[in-house]
Parts: sequence; structure tokens; C-alpha cells
Amino acid sequence: MTHLVSPASPSRRHLLASACALPLLAACGATARSPSSTLKVSALFAGNVADQGFMEAGWRGLQRAGAELGVQTRYIDGISPQKAQLAQALEELAKDKPDLIVAHGGQNNEACAEVAARHPGTRFVVTQGAVRGANLASYDVLQEESAYLAGVLAASITRTGVVGHMSGIRVVPGLKGRAAFAAGVRAADPKVRLLTNFSGNQDDNALSRKVALAQSRAGADVIFTMLNAGRDGVTQVCREQGRRQIGNVGDWVARDSKVFVGSAVADVSVGVFEAVRDLQAGRFPAGEIRKIGLAQRDAVRLTLAPDVPAEVRGRIERVAAEIADGRLHVPITYDGPEFATPA
Repeated sequence: MTHLVSPASPSRRHLLASACALPLLAACGATARSPSSTLKVSALFAGNVADQGFMEAGWRGLQRAGAELGVQTRYIDGISPQKAQLAQALEELAKDKPDLIVAHGGQNNEACAEVAARHPGTRFVVTQGAVRGANLASYDVLQEESAYLAGVLAASITRTGVVGHMSGIRVVPGLKGRAAFAAGVRAADPKVRLLTNFSGNQDDNALSRKVALAQSRAGADVIFTMLNAGRDGVTQVCREQGRRQIGNVGDWVARDSKVFVGSAVADVSVGVFEAVRDLQAGRFPAGEIRKIGLAQRDAVRLTLAPDVPAEVRGRIERVAAEIADGRLHVPITYDGPEFATPA
């Protein structure tokens, strides 16, 4: 689906545009050409921008760019994270010859690299990406840094000695986040057992509930969720089983501190916004991967529930300082066992 950004909520706009199918993208999103002084920015979200997670955060970065920087914006969402579909959607956006196309999420790496090479007159960005080119840059909000702190938190507060990690699809940022969480757990207490799972779906609440129940029954009393709309299934289990959850991307503690003992904030909206701002300021980092980590606390940090003990808070602050100033390098690979998705 393709949309012009408006002040409406993402779920409302999603409903208004639900009749637009991919073959009709150009007609559905047709607009008058903006004045030459106004930048045109298009974005692709491989998911629903009302997912209460990664895609919605990216959409908010685009909305902020429109409001604060005065750029004209357009986006497509609801695309399956498959290379062929992503490339088709990027080609649709490129037809309008915008100044910048933002592909939100590392699942766009290959498709965006190929499409960018075919459109040398347009600049492209992959957020949470790992690709670069003559007209292509990546902006990477280092969610692995806050995920490492989440691992320290989980290992420090578990009473059972077992903690869980849950994610959906195996994209590079998610794999790095899992590796960092595992490393944080191991550094805080090597005796703590980790149950880690990639279910294959970020948004399926029935599936996430099934995995969370299985991990809870296996002893996990703290579960780190790197999910989108599927997070609610885990939250239900935590309420029913008396477990605690650690969120990611946004600040889930602010929403429910009884369930969420912490949240590994990695505000990926910052990557979208800064890409647009850099282009507008004439400093587009073509051929580079721009990294944003704990040193930029508005973007990356671990929030904590009020009941986290002072000694745990102090420990996390010390580790965060070590990461921010480069004394501690966060591991981004994991080769340990995985927790099977229940049948």
C-alpha cells in the first residue's frame, strides 16, 4: 500500500488506504510535483506501520521529518519481507524520482542495493542496514548495545536461573541483538541458562504466546522480546504466569512497568529522521554506514522499571558507560543452542 503521510494515526491511515494493491501503487499515491526547493522523500516499510514496534517507529521518523524539516513524504507499507516484493515496491517509489528513498529495515539490504544501482540519480538509504554504494548509505541504530544491557538486567534479576529471548525473522539486526543479549547474560552470570528462539514471524500473537508458554514452563522468568505486533502474546503469558518481560525498540516500561522490567530502547525513528536531515543539510553519507549507539542516549538506552534494585541499576550504568566510550565491545555473533518453536 502506498500513502502520503498525514497527521492521522498509522492504524487509521492504514485502513483508509487498504484498497490500494501493489499493482496500483502509482495511481493510489499520485500527487502534484513539489517545488524544487522542497525535498521529496519516499519510504518503504516491509510490514504494517501500526505494528507497535519496528515499522511504526520508522514511520514516526518519516512523519517527524515531514513536520520538522518540511519535506514532502510518501510511503509504502504492508509488503512481505521477500526480496522480489521489496524490489518491486522500491521500483514503484523510484518511478516518482524522489530525492531520497528510505528502505526501513535490514531485510531490504539486497533489494535496495540492486534497485539503487539501477537509479543512480536517486539517493537511497537502508535503516538498520549494512549496504553502501555510490548513491546508497546505511543508518544503523545499534540496538545490540541496549540488548547487551538487557542481558545484564535479565541475568541480574532472574530467580530461576533461566531467561528467554524471542524474535521472529532472522534479519541481521535481530541476529546481532540476540547475540548481544546472550553476551550480556553470560557476562553478568555465566551460570544463567538462555532459551533463545526465532519463530519466523514478528506479528503472530498466537505463535508468540505458544513460544512464551513453552519458555515459561522451561523455567524462564524473564523474557526479552524482539517482536512487533506479536509482542502482545508474550505479554499475556507474562501476566498469567507471573513472569517479567524486557521490551525493545520503544520504551515499554512507560506503558506497563508491572510486566516490563526493562526495555532495550533502540529508537530506529532516529535513523530515518537523520537520513533526511543529512540530505537536506548537504551531508548525505554516500558509501558509508552511519552508526548510532549508546553515546546518543536519545536513540539507544535501557529503561528500567521502578522495582529494579539500586545495585542492578548501578551495574547497568557502569556497563553502559564502558560501551559508550569504547572500552567494551559488544559481540554480534552467537553460535549457541536454540529453543525449538513448539509444534
